[in-house]
Amino acid sequence: MEDFMLPCLNKQLFGLDCLGCGAQRALLLVIQGQFSDAFQMYPAIYTLLLLLSFLILNFFANFKKAFQIKAGLLILNAIIIIVSYYFKMEHYF
Repeated sequence: MEDFMLPCLNKQLFGLDCLGCGAQRALLLVIQGQFSDAFQMYPAIYTLLLLLSFLILNFFANFKKAFQIKAGLLILNAIIIIVSYYFKMEHYF
C-alpha cells in the first residue's frame, strides 16, 4: 500500500510539511493495528475517522442536531491539526 501513497507537494516544493503530512501513513498504521504509532504520526487521525464515520452514517440516517455534531467535529479536528502542526514545526526549526 505504501507504493500507492500520494507524495506531499508542499514538502517536495518547499521542503516543509503541510497540515496533512502524515495522515496517509497514520491511516496505514491504524489499518495495521499500530494505534499508538498512528497517533504519534498524526494526532488527528482518530477524530478524523470519527468525523468520516459520522458523515457516512449521516448519509444513510438523519440525526437531530447533525449539523452541530458535524460542526463540532470539524472544529475539534481543526484545533488538533493546527496545534499538532505548531508543535511539529516548533521542533523542526
